Amino acid sequence: MLRYLILGAGPAGLTFARRLMDRGEKSFLVLEKEKNAGGLCRSVEVDGGPLDIGGGHFLDVRRPGVNEFLFRFLPQKEWRLFERDSRIEINGGYIGHPFEANIWQMDLDSQVEYLVSIARAGCNNGEPMPEKFTDWIRWKLGEKIARDYMLPYNQKMFAEELDHLGTYWLEKLPNVSFEETLRSCLTRRPYGTQPGHASFYYPVQYGYGEVWERMAQTMGKHILYEKAVTFLDAEKREVGVQSLEVYQADRIITTIPWTQFRKILGIPSSLAASLKSLKSSAVEIRYVPERLETKAQWIYVPDLSVPYHRILVRHNFSEGSRGYWLETRRERAKEAMGGTYAYLNEYAYPLNTIGKPQVMEEALRFMRTKNIYGLGRWGEHSHYNSDLVAERAIRLEEELS
Repeated sequence: MLRYLILGAGPAGLTFARRLMDRGEKSFLVLEKEKNAGGLCRSVEVDGGPLDIGGGHFLDVRRPGVNEFLFRFLPQKEWRLFERDSRIEINGGYIGHPFEANIWQMDLDSQVEYLVSIARAGCNNGEPMPEKFTDWIRWKLGEKIARDYMLPYNQKMFAEELDHLGTYWLEKLPNVSFEETLRSCLTRRPYGTQPGHASFYYPVQYGYGEVWERMAQTMGKHILYEKAVTFLDAEKREVGVQSLEVYQADRIITTIPWTQFRKILGIPSSLAASLKSLKSSAVEIRYVPERLETKAQWIYVPDLSVPYHRILVRHNFSEGSRGYWLETRRERAKEAMGGTYAYLNEYAYPLNTIGKPQVMEEALRFMRTKNIYGLGRWGEHSHYNSDLVAERAIRLEEELS
């Protein structure tokens, strides 16, 4: 029997497995359903340059311990450091992201309209925080930003019915107070909390998937590809794959979506039903071989008449490349969008639905009693970036070793 069985060779599974190797552990195995490692961070070559098929993934600078770990596999000299330039397409023009920190880039009349709306927001007038997602957005940012940007953008990216989402995750948004917004308009510069990836690394010659491929290559026979897991038996600590093989281990680390298991045995029926209720969104990545005349790397598009919600301008972060790619929720993707390459990620974003925290708390607590551990974006069903996923994998490995 193996000591460790790791499900999924994305950033979470690879980091955990590599840390085991660093400690001299030899009795472990990683099962990966795809032909290549990297999960949502995989890259392919399209039109002479890299394209990240999971969408926009970059290495944040805020976790130097994680960066130092990853630089072992793709040395720092093979990365380029960028200052983030992300913009929002709004009212026929563009402003910087986040919205409320960059209203000063609009014409004076628009600035006044948005400032008045923010000043009237519930959070600035002592109103209690609401429970519904749409009400929270209006309460926090005011009616005008909610109507023009936040509600349509989130509808495009996550769900048609936004009130299925909870509000517990919205603290992830950059925080900009009314006073900071007013100060930015007066001084014509942004104030408030910076968004994630304010400074980031991206490989000079490769896509972001390169670092994960190189890490996987160091593990040799410890990774098996094209092994799609179909069932989990929590009591026996074993999993089965489509080829009817069964693997058993003292400890199982799962980084794959819980809804991907066709069957989970050895757990209460109520918990099995709760896990089946978890929601996620599928996103199509589509490459367009045209040059955009912009210095932005990200462009957010809230206009509901436009299918895609985000543009990644490849030639502004990948040296020697051209073109850009679009991110579109599966239900909104249309062939008329054009492009020369498209890839559908069945599992792109875990949805932060009402009740999800309680489901995952119960599931992770119960599974730990069986020596099964959920890890990462899908094992914990949380919208974690790859650097945070790697950090959590390092911590879990330290805890279990």
